[in-house]
Amino acid sequence: MMMTALMKYPDLSPDIFSISLFGIEFALRWYALAYIAGLLIGWRLIVALVKRPALWPDNRAPMTPAQVEDLLTWVILGVVLGGRLGFVLFYNPVYYLSNPALILAVWEGGMSFHGGLIGVIVAAWIFAARNAIPRLSAADALAIATPPGLFFGRLANFINSELWGRPSDVPWAMKFPTMCSDPAYQGCPVAGEWFYYGSEIARHPSQLYEAALEGLVLGCILLWLVLRRGALKHPGRVTGVFFAGYGIARFIVEYFRQPDPQFVSSDNPIGFVIGQGSVGVTMGQLLSLPMIALGGTLIVISLRREPRSS
Repeated sequence: MMMTALMKYPDLSPDIFSISLFGIEFALRWYALAYIAGLLIGWRLIVALVKRPALWPDNRAPMTPAQVEDLLTWVILGVVLGGRLGFVLFYNPVYYLSNPALILAVWEGGMSFHGGLIGVIVAAWIFAARNAIPRLSAADALAIATPPGLFFGRLANFINSELWGRPSDVPWAMKFPTMCSDPAYQGCPVAGEWFYYGSEIARHPSQLYEAALEGLVLGCILLWLVLRRGALKHPGRVTGVFFAGYGIARFIVEYFRQPDPQFVSSDNPIGFVIGQGSVGVTMGQLLSLPMIALGGTLIVISLRREPRSS
């Protein structure tokens, strides 16, 4: 039985604007703007914090504003390379090993948050080692800077009508359209425009759930810990809360989000790694469990240590 959507999906184009020059189409997409906005806001947050040395251990900021700018370059490389390689390895390794030329085709879509996180950790670890920066304090700074990017990224997922939720009849459920890329193949009217097949069912707008939990709620908790509870005096605590908080939020939202379809097979048709339906475990949940464990470990370690220069 097809569910009736109770809220209308907003008619938003993935492109903010597009222009054609010399026969070549150039477009600025909301997804690209989300990455840019998240990186810039995160950068300014870290700069603002390192300008307040009283917040940090021994009343000394772990890096200078100039070093934060250099770190931004490393973070961008970590996000892009880690996010893409994570998507390839976690979600569809067989396909990409058979088509290696497509592994770096990031313009075709496909990025993994968990892969991007691993990429950032590796990049930041190398940068900190090269510049004699305390690693846990650098990690705390990056943890504070991450929620804005998550917030804007999930909003961009919503605008792109991707990563939508499981079927639902909640009052805010909606039907998500498909972007027409090839009228001859898809049976859609005009290339580059949204269309409905007519068989869509109402779904959770799970992208908005993630934007709220991973971006707004987690970001506010981290800022409260830093500005009101002196959490930066305990290296690793902010990072631990971020890892555990994101892992818990993602694990919960996965029960409302349609499992990623990369695991399609005859015996596992809709993307569950273990089991099926409401009791199934998705790849997003599986990858979140180590984050929760690592976050909890860092929090416990920081609680056992005395704050440095409170």
